[in-house]
Amino acid sequence: MITHVWKRAVEAGIGPVIVAAGDQEIVDAISRAGGKALLTDPRLPSGSDRIHAALCEYDPDVKYDVVINVQGDLPTLETKAIQACLLPLENEEVDIATIGATITREAEFSDPNVVKVIASIPEGKKIGRCLYFTRATAPAGDGPLIHHIGLYAYRRTALEQFVELPSGVLEERETLEQLRALEAGLRIDIALVDTVPIGVDTPSDLSRAASMLQP
Repeated sequence: MITHVWKRAVEAGIGPVIVAAGDQEIVDAISRAGGKALLTDPRLPSGSDRIHAALCEYDPDVKYDVVINVQGDLPTLETKAIQACLLPLENEEVDIATIGATITREAEFSDPNVVKVIASIPEGKKIGRCLYFTRATAPAGDGPLIHHIGLYAYRRTALEQFVELPSGVLEERETLEQLRALEAGLRIDIALVDTVPIGVDTPSDLSRAASMLQP
């Protein structure tokens, strides 16, 4: 599945694509596909720490000031979603950008595995500021709920700050890493996209994704 995500990232055409791998098997798979992967310490606690380690190795001269963390467990991710993740960074006040989609399946409203983002998005617009992330059904009242998709575009300075932060109180309570950034005062904005990619977390997810990816 990781090679499918790598291909989507390459097709997005947004810059060099480097796979930050936690084991040699992933490095070998990407190399066979014609890509570049860097082996990072398997003990790193998060994807953010892993991309930071890979970025420091790949670009020690700080040529690149923005990096997108594309998770390897999203094989059906669309290239336009990766591209959309960069849009909020056009605002210089934004530190981190992410994406989300309006929830359309009623079962997802109360599903704690579907992370919701509370964001101030003006009517008719596609970009807004994230105020909170939660596993609860929120916000209350009339209006759409937004399914957060775990894709992030970091300004390099924000990523460097983020990986040095201790875990946040709300982060530990919700088990959501992005709350650490909000607690520390970093600004996260979100761009809305049309579809939510499948996250491969279980054998059934893997089977579903494999059937969708068959030519």
